[in-house]
Amino acid sequence: MKINTVFGKLAGKTSQAILKQLGRGSTLPGKIALHFDKDILQSLAADYEIVVITGTNGKTLTTALTVGILSEAFGTVVTNPSGANMITGITTTFLSAKKSKTGKPIAVLEIDEASLSRICDYIKPSLFVLTNIFKDQMDRYGEIYTTYQMILDAIRKVPSATVLMNGDSPLFNSVSLDNPIQYYGFDTQKTEPQLAHYNTEGILCPKCDHILKYRLNTYANLGDYSCQNCSFARPALDYKVTQLSKLTHQSSDFVIDGQAYHINIGGLYNIYNALAAVSIAQFFKVEPRIIKQGFEKSRAVFGRQETFKLGQTECTLVLIKNPVGATQALEMISLAPFSFSLSVLLNANYADGIDTSWIWDAEFERIMEMEIPAINAGGVRHSEIARRLRVTGYQPEQITEHATISEILETIKTQETKHAYILATYTAMLEIRELLAEQGIIRKEMD
Repeated sequence: MKINTVFGKLAGKTSQAILKQLGRGSTLPGKIALHFDKDILQSLAADYEIVVITGTNGKTLTTALTVGILSEAFGTVVTNPSGANMITGITTTFLSAKKSKTGKPIAVLEIDEASLSRICDYIKPSLFVLTNIFKDQMDRYGEIYTTYQMILDAIRKVPSATVLMNGDSPLFNSVSLDNPIQYYGFDTQKTEPQLAHYNTEGILCPKCDHILKYRLNTYANLGDYSCQNCSFARPALDYKVTQLSKLTHQSSDFVIDGQAYHINIGGLYNIYNALAAVSIAQFFKVEPRIIKQGFEKSRAVFGRQETFKLGQTECTLVLIKNPVGATQALEMISLAPFSFSLSVLLNANYADGIDTSWIWDAEFERIMEMEIPAINAGGVRHSEIARRLRVTGYQPEQITEHATISEILETIKTQETKHAYILATYTAMLEIRELLAEQGIIRKEMD
């Protein structure tokens, strides 16, 4: 082992121990280790069988569900639970890793799309898992085709790795790969081929540029698609949801490949995450009984339908960061069988994406179908999100702008409704969690 690698590990682990004593999580240990040895990740990850999960939406929850299952099957699984998914965060994850005592160590890693190619210079995954690609942080990723190219650049560095793709996304069927490929998707009730919603992107046939039609359109551009002008169509699915049994605001029941499953998380979009996790488990030949045991312990993670109490108010925190994700979050909260206050927090820091125009593509008009007596608008761009909410037709006098997140949390405590949903962009979600952790209301995530 190189001397700079030894010093990098020592410095990284020392800083990690100090931060743990201070009760703080950080990607700083990875940054310090990389300062000593820019290639240290290759050494840290050398003995692991690695699953990489990437895509626009669903990375964190898919990772959590997968870790829950594989931990039941194989023991300790190394992962990055708080979504620190760039190279410093991945390096930090391996610095703190405790290897399994039951066999070959496994790592399940959520990795940022734009960072994936660089990270794959140092790690060699056995499985890439692709959730979806939607418009997101245009200043960082560009258009969806640019984002997919970033992922392809990484995959082509590891031609032996299997690629497990969301088969319902036309983009993932648009480019040939030398890697072994498997697909997962929905195979529920079908109709005659129809057009997707007029505000849907990514629905042009990659072969002939005609508009795709869908026999099944779950949401956005996902579903059982085909081109009526050429032979392009959804590929055969290796793993599939065949029945949606029950959907609520906080749980989902469904059937995958003849097996009934339950997760303690609501929303149609999260069934895709569960399907990906089951597909990964089946790739590793995990029995359905073990998968169900892993799902029984499933919970909302790190701002993804995380619940807590403010005073007497039951609150649910939901991350939103792009039009499709926000629309699906609104669809999920519409299933709640009670009235609730709504808070929407819009930040525009680098980690959120500095372009906030996406809020105009999200279907906030859905709030008009819900029983919401009051709305709080907050975050750095509170005036922008307040304007967007007023445009929906919601009563403007019932929308209150707040300059700080602390104000919103205090307001929620005093509002008449017993329930509250908080939709927050990434850095706003982090700030809320920090404030709640300081008050002992939630547990602080530690890398």
